[in-house]
Amino acid sequence: METQPYRPPLLLRGSHLSTIVPALLRRPAFIEPAYERLPTPDDDFLELDWYRQGKRLLTIISHGLEGDSRRPYVVGMARAFYRQGYDVLAWNYRGCGPTLNRQPRLYHSGATDDLHTVVQHAIRQGYERLILVGFSLGGNITLKYVGEQKDQLPSAVAAAIAWSVPLDLAAGSQEISKPHNFIYEKRFLNRLRKKIMLKHRQYPDIFDTRNLKEIKNLYQFDDRYTGPLHGFAGADDYYARCSSVHFLPGIRVPTLIVNAQNDPFLPEACYPLEVAAANPLITFETPAHGGHVGFATLNNQGLYWSEQRSLAFAAQVLADEA
Repeated sequence: METQPYRPPLLLRGSHLSTIVPALLRRPAFIEPAYERLPTPDDDFLELDWYRQGKRLLTIISHGLEGDSRRPYVVGMARAFYRQGYDVLAWNYRGCGPTLNRQPRLYHSGATDDLHTVVQHAIRQGYERLILVGFSLGGNITLKYVGEQKDQLPSAVAAAIAWSVPLDLAAGSQEISKPHNFIYEKRFLNRLRKKIMLKHRQYPDIFDTRNLKEIKNLYQFDDRYTGPLHGFAGADDYYARCSSVHFLPGIRVPTLIVNAQNDPFLPEACYPLEVAAANPLITFETPAHGGHVGFATLNNQGLYWSEQRSLAFAAQVLADEA
C-alpha cells in the first residue's frame, strides 16, 4: 500500500478543529470486540478488547491520556488493520477500562511493564508477528518500550508506530498548560480528579484528596500523584526518566513516528529530528496538518490518513521481512 502526503479537508486545517472534530464527531462502525481480563504479575489486571479472525498477525493498540480502548481513534485503527487481515488487540491501562483496578498504582507515560505483559500474553496466544501502535501517551509508552528493550525486545515484535507523541514529557506538560490549551487541560484534570477520588475510596491512606481541587495544571497533578505514586521523586523526575526521546537510540525495529506540525499539544522539543535521524530504523514524519490524533480524511472507505499511513508502513515492514 502507498499513501500520499496528508491533505486535510479544507475546514480541518486549523490545529484545534483538526483535533476536536474527529474526537467528537467520528463514530466508526465496527464489530463488537471480545472482552478479556488479563492478570498482571502484581495481582492486578488489564482489560482487553480483542478483534479476532484467526490470523497470526496481530496489531496491539495503546490509547492516549484518559482514553480507553473504545475511543474513535482506537476503533478506527482497529477496524483498518482488521480489514487488512490482522487480528487486533486494544488494551486499557489500569483504571481506564470498565472496572477500576485493584492495586494502588494507576498508569503513566512510562508504564512499559504493562505493555510488556500484553505483548507476552499475545505471544502465548500463538501470534507470530506483532505491530505496536500507540497514540499520544500510548505512543510514548510504545517508543519507550521498544527503545528500552533494545535487543531484548521479543522477536515477534515486527514494528512500532506512534502518533502525536509528547516525546519530551516536561516540554509537553508546559505546552498543554498554556492558555490556548486551557479547555483540553481542564478536561483531562476533571477526569483525573474523579479517578483519584475513586482510588481514595479503595486506599484512603495512600490517596490524599485534601486540596485536590486546588491542582490547576497537569504538572501539579503529576508532581503530587503520578510521580510519587509510581516510584518517582516528583513530576520532574518522572518526566526525565520516562520521556521516550531518550530511548530512540535503543530502538532495534522499524519504527514510524508522526507528529503534525500544527499539533496544539506539542512544542518544538517533541520534534527531535536529529535524534531520530541518527537511528536508521526510525522514520519521523511531520506533516503540516493533522492536529493531535486527528488526520481526518474524506473517502469511501472511512479511513483516516493515520490509518492509511499505518497500514502502508506495516505492509512495507512485513514485505521487507519476506
